[in-house]
Amino acid sequence: MSLPNEKIQNAAHKIVSEKELVLVDLIIRGSNQNPVIEVFVDGARSVSADDCANISRELNKVIADEEIIFGNYRLDVSSPGVDKPLKYLVQFPKHINRKFSVKYLQGDDTKQITARLKAVEGEDLLFEDKNEILIPFSQIIEAKVLLSFT
Repeated sequence: MSLPNEKIQNAAHKIVSEKELVLVDLIIRGSNQNPVIEVFVDGARSVSADDCANISRELNKVIADEEIIFGNYRLDVSSPGVDKPLKYLVQFPKHINRKFSVKYLQGDDTKQITARLKAVEGEDLLFEDKNEILIPFSQIIEAKVLLSFT
């Protein structure tokens, strides 16, 4: 028997969307007898511990009510953490003035920069290092916030 990943994914997506957040990732690992479900959420605003607890409570209820998983399982709900690349445009505005490592397409070339996010203008991201560079979100391959200890 395999776990009903699609049912869990759909339930998590619905619950997270109702909170005006985005489902960044959902990972199911472990065994069929002891699965671990990891739900990563983010959004335009910071994700609070209360957000995670509420999502966890609601998802546990759906799993029980719809009998998606029988027996023991572990459910972890959290924000993705700073080591994870940003996947959605909605994640960027709260990181304005932070430094990023960005890999993006420019024509047929792949470029990489380290620069500060200056603004989000519609579907475009304005970064600044020595010069300003406007990158369409659709051209971004990977964007990570860099930790600053200053």
